[in-house]
Amino acid sequence: MNRDIFSDWRKSSRSSGTGNCVEVAVAERGASSRHSEAGTRAGRTVGVRDSKDRDGAVLDFTSTAWRAFVADARASIFDLR
Repeated sequence: MNRDIFSDWRKSSRSSGTGNCVEVAVAERGASSRHSEAGTRAGRTVGVRDSKDRDGAVLDFTSTAWRAFVADARASIFDLR
């Protein structure tokens, strides 16, 4: 995956000041990643990285997969309580 396809990284406005955050970015239009074919059908590729290690690994997801994750998080599917 080419990490240069992502720009304008942003952190959630709900992030606490503890530094335990992730950042997300959307790939530039026409950029290629391992999801480029699927991304063309479903939208753009979304990248996720650790805010404490900005030069570290970037996980990339199709926009469809990212939307499903966000919907499940909003529905509290991942709550451990």
